[in-house]
Amino acid sequence: MSFRKYRRYQKGEFFVVFADTAWGGVDYCAAQFLSKTSLDVPVVYHNKGLATEMTPLLHTELECIYDETGGVKPVIAYETNNGGTAELERLATLNRNGKYIIYQQKLNIGTTDTVERSVRLGYTTSSATRPVMLQMLKEAIDSRVLKIYDKPTVNEMFSFIISQTSSSWKAQAEQGAHDDLIMALAGAWQLYQTENPATKPIRTRERRPRAKLHL
Repeated sequence: MSFRKYRRYQKGEFFVVFADTAWGGVDYCAAQFLSKTSLDVPVVYHNKGLATEMTPLLHTELECIYDETGGVKPVIAYETNNGGTAELERLATLNRNGKYIIYQQKLNIGTTDTVERSVRLGYTTSSATRPVMLQMLKEAIDSRVLKIYDKPTVNEMFSFIISQTSSSWKAQAEQGAHDDLIMALAGAWQLYQTENPATKPIRTRERRPRAKLHL
């Protein structure tokens, strides 16, 4: 099974979802469904397949979240490497019913300027953002503010090591292990920091002009 589900979705619950893509081979596609309402991760997608196989499955699950939470739109981001941008654009075309929100990259993060959305879809993991993502996730786990039910995700944490590269130190999975679930969870935790439920517009009744009384 591609999905591992640990509890049902609740009414009014808001989710952020992050997908780490792969083009096949030894890598896995992974997506972590983080509830910002309950601070837990009740659903995980994990499959040794192509990103093209993952996208329609995530689309169906995102629409399911919308229906079961009573119309709360989840937010989803793909990591932009390994074809993530193309698959996220494909996901956007599937979102004909508008039941979820595609994440747009943020501008001015880490500066004193106002954080704004860019026109680019997805989340870029780079040599600058990766250490921050992993450190913030580590702090959340060490502080026990995030509940994780998924044993394969926990196992990946135990195989995560700090290794020295030619120019620096890097946190990554040890040889023969994987870090897909960790990176997807770190990405979801980043979305937790910035994303909030979409507010529904308040409808107001238009006042009709009073009829004039002619005597």
